[in-house]
Amino acid sequence: MLEELKTLCALSGVSSREEQVRDYIRTQAEPYASSVRTDRLGNLIVEKRGAKSAPGALLLAAHMDEVGMMIDRIHKDGTLGFQFVGGVNRQVVIGKKVYVGPNRVPAVVGMKPIHLTTAEERKKAPPTDKLYLDIGTDSREESEKLVELGDVAVFSDDIREFGDGRLKAKAIDDRVGCAVLLNLLRQELPMDVTFVFTVQEEVGTRGALGAAFALQPKNVLVVEGTTAADLPGMEGGAHVCRVGGGPVLPFMDKGSIASRRLFLLLRRLAEENGIPWQTKEYIAGGTDGGAFQRSGVGARVAGLSAPVRYLHAPSSVVSIEDCRNMCRLARLFVDAMAQEV
Repeated sequence: MLEELKTLCALSGVSSREEQVRDYIRTQAEPYASSVRTDRLGNLIVEKRGAKSAPGALLLAAHMDEVGMMIDRIHKDGTLGFQFVGGVNRQVVIGKKVYVGPNRVPAVVGMKPIHLTTAEERKKAPPTDKLYLDIGTDSREESEKLVELGDVAVFSDDIREFGDGRLKAKAIDDRVGCAVLLNLLRQELPMDVTFVFTVQEEVGTRGALGAAFALQPKNVLVVEGTTAADLPGMEGGAHVCRVGGGPVLPFMDKGSIASRRLFLLLRRLAEENGIPWQTKEYIAGGTDGGAFQRSGVGARVAGLSAPVRYLHAPSSVVSIEDCRNMCRLARLFVDAMAQEV
């Protein structure tokens, strides 16, 4: 599972440009799937038959997209103006390496030097229009030979294992979910399961909305990465959750409230099988679960998340053991759901 997570994190898939990720997942899923298709929005929908026939009974979802930038201006001096795609922390991007467009033009995120900023400016994150991408050119004409308006920029794919079983990479949210789903897909399953790899979650769960209306699942498990703030200076509930503390079982977020029955099932399975677990101590954000819960006739939803430090930043950090325990718990959940079919 670890090597696959590294492979997935290295791929480029800014919201609306998920083709690279989707193509990889398709090649991995096809040998094990009953059917594979891509819908109009770009979601990859994989059906896998199990020992019990249960059409529509269970759907597992993970999103393929990641945060990044989209080029909206090319300045006279050759630098590129951009808008963030998804919720990116502007305080941590300055000086970071990115790649622009399909040709992966290397760039650095820049702003005016700190000694030219005012005391007031240094108190807060710079607005997006004060940032730019430097691709090493000196004129608009030179830059236009390399990039186009509408090109996306993705953070550098420097991936490393380090410390006490930690992994550093971009896009852990939500390539970890994609890795868990692929791990399950390769196994013989006790019931039919629909796997949906969604697009454009980071800009408003847009892909999940279309999939939810089309598929009308009864039960949905959203496999995600979630914010961990177990850092110096943070106390109590501000930690949200803890890297290395086990998979996160959220009971609610800003977009959905977990089915109490499914939440308790996941918790029981974790405790009975010696899998450490935790829940979120701070309610924020949202996932594809909100789209599935509120679409069509609705669905029972639950979440299974990896605690991730520095979410939506150029480098995120996750515990490898947490990821492995997510795989274990996801399989136990499918087995338990099959008993109810």
